[in-house]
Amino acid sequence: MQAIMVVGTTSNAGKSLICAALCRLYHRQGWKVTPFKGQNMALNSYVVKMEGEETGGEIGYAQAVQAWAAQVEPSVEMNPILLKPQGDMTSQVIFLGKAVGVTQASEYYQNYFDRGWECIQASLAKLADRFDLVICEGAGSPAEINLKHRDLTNMRVAMHLNAATILVVSIDLGGAFAHVVGTLQLLTPEERSQIKGIVINKFRGQRSLLQSGIDWLEEYTGIPVIGVIPYLDIAFPAEDSVSLFERRSRLSPTDLSISVLRLPRISNFTDFDPLIAESTVDLRFVPLNQALGNPDAVILPGSKTTIADLIALQESGMADQLRDYWQGGGTILGICGGLQMLGQGIADPEGREGKSGSYAGLGLLPITTTITDTKILRQRQALSICSLFGKELDREFEREFGQSRFEIAGYEIHQGISRILPEQENQISELFDDPELGMVTTDGRVWGTYLHGLFDSGKWRRHWLNQLRHKRGISPLPIDTLDYQQQRDRIFDQLADAIAPHLDLSKLLITKQT
Repeated sequence: MQAIMVVGTTSNAGKSLICAALCRLYHRQGWKVTPFKGQNMALNSYVVKMEGEETGGEIGYAQAVQAWAAQVEPSVEMNPILLKPQGDMTSQVIFLGKAVGVTQASEYYQNYFDRGWECIQASLAKLADRFDLVICEGAGSPAEINLKHRDLTNMRVAMHLNAATILVVSIDLGGAFAHVVGTLQLLTPEERSQIKGIVINKFRGQRSLLQSGIDWLEEYTGIPVIGVIPYLDIAFPAEDSVSLFERRSRLSPTDLSISVLRLPRISNFTDFDPLIAESTVDLRFVPLNQALGNPDAVILPGSKTTIADLIALQESGMADQLRDYWQGGGTILGICGGLQMLGQGIADPEGREGKSGSYAGLGLLPITTTITDTKILRQRQALSICSLFGKELDREFEREFGQSRFEIAGYEIHQGISRILPEQENQISELFDDPELGMVTTDGRVWGTYLHGLFDSGKWRRHWLNQLRHKRGISPLPIDTLDYQQQRDRIFDQLADAIAPHLDLSKLLITKQT
């Protein structure tokens, strides 16, 4: 298995995006390509199938995206170590898709480094049996001198694989040449010898104006600049909240405004990529210390530590704003942790999220939740029940498709069990044929679901948006639209087409074995 490693001078340099583009470009050339990131720290995860097991495993969402770009099924070996921060300088540690403990940052090296490196090597060996090219993504910078001795993601992996390594720098904020030179200066001679090319990313302007700097950089470092990538306006899935919250509201007019509450520990925000891709929707991420306003809908997203984010909602005053919004006729949707917060209360008898106790919820759904030791990880298939959208929209759906239910796919990832209060069952209706997956109040204004990826279904997404449009007196959108998986695949092609003319991969000297 041959290898390409992509490292960056800083976080948010564009490593994930370039790795995805490389996965698609080499796939087009006939390679069997796999992405890989030895260790990822992220709250954005995806549940993959695990061979021979009923439950699934977690990997970083970025590696799932890169696998889809390579048109292969994501697996736990593509991201063998996932760290999920949960506050107070602690993280949940996930090896090969399964949680193995919680650690303080100061203790991670001592307790998990050796096990982690063994896990990474074993995963690479397993991938080598199935693929002939691995595209590896680094993390942060490979030149953090205080962390290099315990870095499991960057040059240790590059040297283990003898990978042709690309150093990516973002020129958008300035200082790109200093970042490149400084990074190379802090690498060892052995590490520096792995760097085969430099890519300048997020360039705005005429290439000719940059050429004198490129000539100097190549002469000074002895490393070719193999690409100058223009600043791309492509709705590519964000890897982390830094890049996600950089997105601005649409400049062109839209029909609907939807606000997602920016929880301190927001997770799985890729749920909203399909809404970002809807040209008629202005999706905004609203910090808890700002005014909520009067959007067409508010979404409470998933959270790594639901109770802590529930307390943050209450202490910031956003919980009161949310109740006022609901009393004024607003529509609210809670996903996963957001569903749990909308209930009457959350109990954590064993203190799995921190201090043990019971906590009052927002009181907008007749459910209670108990945090449990077992994390539910599984891909799901369900039937969506359309009778919840109102008779007029139901008739529209049945006229178009000749049925009142349709299949929907997604995944569950939560640590908590919710129960409907028996005396208030008549206040809600089921969303799916499995009642545990979701519910909506009988007035159609408060929705809750455990199903991540709900908006990926084009039919469900448009049906839900059409309910909001109907409320505003706006004509409905066509329901028979692409699922987001198909839209995402087109995005990969757009990305590859946009980057290919600006990237000279021949200098990496990667040749396919025959």
